[in-house]
Amino acid sequence: MLNNHIYNLLLQATQEHKSLWRIKSDYREDAKDCAECSAFWEKLEKDKEGHIAELETMIKKHL
Repeated sequence: MLNNHIYNLLLQATQEHKSLWRIKSDYREDAKDCAECSAFWEKLEKDKEGHIAELETMIKKHL
């Protein structure tokens, strides 16, 4: 059984993946006519990818 700490890391990784998927599949397409919003979604996408990589590293250390 996983302790709460590891469960929290896994849950957050799942949420970050879901958010990243929505950005890539919907939000960027919806904002294609607005340069400012497109730049925001692109930046957020990169941030999410970094968060996911960091979470995956931490999860691997604990499993």
